[in-house]
Amino acid sequence: QMADPFLYNTGERSDYGCLGHEVEIEHLKAYVCRPSSSTDKAVIVVHDVFGWRFPDIRYIVDLVAGHGYITICPDFFKGTKPWTPSDHWVDFPDWMKNHDPMKVDKEADVVLKYLKEQCGAKKIGIVGFSWGGMAVHHLMLKNPQLTAGVSIYGRIIRDSEERYSLLNPTFFIFGEKDHTISLDQIFLLEDKLKQYCKVPYKIKVYPGQVHGFAQLKPEDMNPDDKPYIEEARRDMIDWIKMFV
Repeated sequence: QMADPFLYNTGERSDYGCLGHEVEIEHLKAYVCRPSSSTDKAVIVVHDVFGWRFPDIRYIVDLVAGHGYITICPDFFKGTKPWTPSDHWVDFPDWMKNHDPMKVDKEADVVLKYLKEQCGAKKIGIVGFSWGGMAVHHLMLKNPQLTAGVSIYGRIIRDSEERYSLLNPTFFIFGEKDHTISLDQIFLLEDKLKQYCKVPYKIKVYPGQVHGFAQLKPEDMNPDDKPYIEEARRDMIDWIKMFV
């Protein structure tokens, strides 16, 4: 039995009253939150294994929108069942086979088209958490329409040297105590990016933080972790503001 890779307790989440609304775009449902003033800048938020309805991810969407971006979290699982806290980790590898974070291109295209044609977006960034962080890393190698990316504790996949030729500025956020991603892997990522990457990138490790730390809502935060969580979010927003 594999250890639970998400050290935060997903069972006792506080509820969250969302500020945005749900839309349907072609074959996808999505959660959208618009800022108070009009803008031609947008951010796609890619959810983790718990899916697009998970309260923490909607909280992040609203948070990003509050900084002046049209923000959208599409259902990258296309209506299939997300992972839930009551599922058994022994089944996780099979579930992942059917939910491959490298197979998100079609959904990304649908959302980019919607943001451009329906929302008037001219510059679009992307941020993703865990499963979504892996998807962001993949998309930043493939999709030049994404002006900047933030991959937040996405496991590092080392299948080829092409994993490092990012098309646009990308920021990688990790927790020091994340037991799904070792510091060795992070150092290797840094070496490879130095070698192959032609665009701005940044890697930052937040002291003492476990997997999932950056998306906690305020009432779910441990006071010792709060400064790091807030710093990671500020860093994420600063990166987006710099390039989008």
